[in-house]
Amino acid sequence: MTSAPNSSRRSWLSRHAMSLLALACLVAYAAFVEWQWGWGRLLLQWSRVGAGTAVAALSLLTATYFVRAQRIYDYFPAETSGRFLQLFRLTQVHNLLNIMLPFRAGETSFPLLMRSQFAVPLTRATAALLVMRLLDLHALCAAAGVGLVLGTRNTTVAWLAWSAFLVSPLVFFAAKGPIFRHLNGTLPQKLEKLLEEVEAGVPANAAGFVRAWAFTVLNWAVKVIVLAWVLALLGVTPLSATFGGALGGELSSVLPLHAPGGVGTYPAGITAGAVAFGAGRDRAAVALMAEAAINAHLLIVASACVGTALSIVLSWFSAKPR
Repeated sequence: MTSAPNSSRRSWLSRHAMSLLALACLVAYAAFVEWQWGWGRLLLQWSRVGAGTAVAALSLLTATYFVRAQRIYDYFPAETSGRFLQLFRLTQVHNLLNIMLPFRAGETSFPLLMRSQFAVPLTRATAALLVMRLLDLHALCAAAGVGLVLGTRNTTVAWLAWSAFLVSPLVFFAAKGPIFRHLNGTLPQKLEKLLEEVEAGVPANAAGFVRAWAFTVLNWAVKVIVLAWVLALLGVTPLSATFGGALGGELSSVLPLHAPGGVGTYPAGITAGAVAFGAGRDRAAVALMAEAAINAHLLIVASACVGTALSIVLSWFSAKPR
């Protein structure tokens, strides 16, 4: 016979399992950073940026997590209505798992969490995640493309091309019916199944798609601009290279070989992206970029940690009886 205290303890652990997992990830990463670099040394390097600027950058990055949660809240209105704070905690745990787990294993948590927390079928949640990731990739490239435009001489043509690329998802949605009908039956079986999932994950009406697209563009515009701003303050030049660094870092996080926490791969992506967009390749320039890349990566992880901690606190307050 199970005693009441043991039953209550298991019930508490069940309710707060996600929060405890998130906190464990935070502690593990903090210990790793101290062992690898030392927090004192890394925090000292932020003196060049200034505490006020660092807090502002961290606040803006944390704010993007609310935008992401709002996109999902709008994507599943029937299932999530009136439960934004619970959804915010779910998105933060998913984001932290994406950062901490290798090989993109954290992505699998989203459909599982949506099913367990909001009773969203696995197929629908997976299809929606796929579409949102395609929108993320497009918006990320569009935001980073500003760096390319700034680095060209014929800015009029460049801005027109950039604008056309920016709104291309809206054109795709307008033509999705004929496109899906044309592709149906012409692709290999595996691609046919992928196509069906993409179609199932696209919002049914234009208003819903425009909102999803707008939330995505806002999220990535803020994130890339903040990262470019921080890299510039840390000494990365020219301006186009700061946008390239932001793009390289974020693209590295979607690679199959993404390291736990992005340690090594994310800073390497920033450095490679900055060099590809015009940064210097001499030893001194690369060393400066590597240092800036590590600090930018820590800023990303710090924002994820702050967002997760904030979601835990807000969920606890929302769970209190009124």
